[in-house]
Formats: sequence, C-alpha cells, structure tokens
Amino acid sequence: MKPIRKAVIPAAGLGTRFLPATKGLAKEMLPIIDKPTILYQVEEAVASGCKEVILIISQEKQEIIRFFNRDVAYEEYLKSKNHADFAEIIQKIATFAKISYVFQNEQKGLGHAILCAQKAVGNEPFLVILGDDLIVNESGPTASSQLIEAYQQTGCSILGVQEVALCDTKKYGIIDPISVQGRLILMKGMVEKPKENPPSLFAALGRYVLTPDIFDLLENQTPGAGGEIQLTDSLKRLNKIYAYQFEGKRYDIGDKFGYVQAVIDFSLKRDDLKEKVRKYLETIE
Repeated sequence: MKPIRKAVIPAAGLGTRFLPATKGLAKEMLPIIDKPTILYQVEEAVASGCKEVILIISQEKQEIIRFFNRDVAYEEYLKSKNHADFAEIIQKIATFAKISYVFQNEQKGLGHAILCAQKAVGNEPFLVILGDDLIVNESGPTASSQLIEAYQQTGCSILGVQEVALCDTKKYGIIDPISVQGRLILMKGMVEKPKENPPSLFAALGRYVLTPDIFDLLENQTPGAGGEIQLTDSLKRLNKIYAYQFEGKRYDIGDKFGYVQAVIDFSLKRDDLKEKVRKYLETIE
C-alpha cells in the first residue's frame, strides 16, 4: 500500500460570503488573529506526514504564492529592526514544506478542482483538506492523521465525518452507512444536502483521503448541481468507500459566525491575549 505523501488544498474559490473583503484579498488569507487560515491547513498537512502540499489557486491569488515564498531581504530587514523572532517565523513558513501550485481558472466545482491536481498528484493516494473547515484536536492527532490511519487499515478512500444535529443535515453531504465499527463506517453512498429524511446524522466535513481511481471518475463525471463537477457524485461511484468519525472541534470559517467563533476561541488560548479578551467579553451585555 502506497503511503500518503501529498495533500491537495483547493483554494481557488471566490469567497463571495466575505465580500467586500475578498474583492481584493484571497479568502484563504483572512487571518485568525495573525495567521492566515490557509497556513493552518498547510500546517495540518505537514503535521499529518505529508511531504508536499499542492495548492489549487486561481491566477488572481498571487498573494498566496508570495506568502509561502521565501523573502530573504525581508528577513534581514526584520533582524535589523530587532525582530529576529518574526524573521524566524516567516523563514519557517517558507521552508517547512514543499509547496506547489495548480491553477484552476474556471469555477467548475470541487470535483473539477481536484481533477486539476491529477498531474501533480500522480498515481498515488492523497489527502484533501478543504479550507473552509478548520479542525482542532488538542488531545490527539490531527483530523487528517486520523483519516490517514483509517486508510492504512482499509486501503480505500475515506471521508472525514462528524455527527450534526438533525436540523443541520440539510447543509451538508450526509453519508448512508452500511455498517459501523467504532469510528470507521462502511458507506453505501451519500445524499447531498437532504431536505428531509437524511440517511444518517454523519456529515462530510472537509477532510478526505482519496485513491487515484477518483480521477478517472471525475474525468467522466456528468455535471451535477449548479452545472459543476461535484466530487460527491464521483465518490458515490467508487466500488468501496468508508467514512471515519474523526475527533476534533470543527470551525466553519467559510461562514461569518464560524469565523468569529474561531477568532474568539483561538484568542482565549493565547497567553498574550486571553486575559484581555476574557475581561472584554465580560463587559459585553
């Protein structure tokens, strides 16, 4: 069984839910305090054992490339201003992983975005991390690491899932389980955003390990909802697929309130901010 060496992070979306900010700034560069959200996703990929991270972007998102490129002159400037700590941080960002770029210049859906990475991925299994889902597991391995371990047990594509409230199932792709063994779930299929009678409460939440046979399915996939190539439609055509109920707290940072939740929670975990933020929150009626 081939190991998981590469992670794919789709980041070509327009980010319309965060307009007007995203007219001039990639959604993935919006910060959780002082770190852009895409950096958390790249860090998760690296922490999960991936040696290369493939970012799928549009030509308009050059700021993402600039962020991950090394800038020795800026590092030296920071050092000259007695900010060696910041110089070390930005040097690490530019050197801690091999990052490559694939351009998706037409918005044809998540399935199309994954298909754009076919040449970069090659004939091997790979991790997919969706940027709108920020997942934190302080007590153990990352959500991606958990899925990779499940893949090593099964050799099949794996979807990361968690249970959601019945009233929220209409917001997500909901899996149709055949059998459940602990956190591992053999899937019959899935239903995208069911309006009623969902097959389960297990929602797909932005983490996948995919085998390379997904590319053949995506190449021949009939456009689905919105006239786009939907990853969900191709996943349902796999001969065998599992879901894994990962541990961790998930923030929907593609949603304004989810983004604000993440900023507050992360600030309450930082020694330089937590007391000030806590005292301020106590003053709000």
